[in-house]
Amino acid sequence: MAQDPGIGYRVQATITGVKGECGAGHRVGETFEISCYNPGGLCGWFYHDIFPNLSTFQFGGSLPWWEGDAIELRCPDHHNLVTMWLKRFPRG
Repeated sequence: MAQDPGIGYRVQATITGVKGECGAGHRVGETFEISCYNPGGLCGWFYHDIFPNLSTFQFGGSLPWWEGDAIELRCPDHHNLVTMWLKRFPRG
């Protein structure tokens, strides 16, 4: 398994919504750390879909529609939609 070198922000994921039934078993309230080096238990389909946003977010970037140090992301399965918030924190 790859080792997280500890660069960039620390990112915490929180599952905030599940519409339908998540095939990977994600549940509202579940929290875990995630990074470009560690999917943290997130479903592979969801992780693959958010990776470009995650890498921008983890390394301090932003996009015009993001506000501050938290972003909301949605699973690519729109029939069983999982919603997740990412929050970033300085390491240290």
